[in-house]
Amino acid sequence: MEKKQQFKSVRAFIGTKNQFRNFYRDFGFYEVVLSEDMSLFKVENHLGFYLQKAFVKDWVDNSMLF
Repeated sequence: MEKKQQFKSVRAFIGTKNQFRNFYRDFGFYEVVLSEDMSLFKVENHLGFYLQKAFVKDWVDNSMLF
């Protein structure tokens, strides 16, 4: 029998030209500043995403959170 993996979290990286930190805080996300160019936004320990100041048009245009 195969052992099932127990996950702690799944987090996406979202790129942006400008970090719209206030936008995500207004939605109720808690911000953890990791560096000048990257923050972790979370609602719970296992639910969150990274917002980073890294703009690659094809990547950003094809990224979304649902």
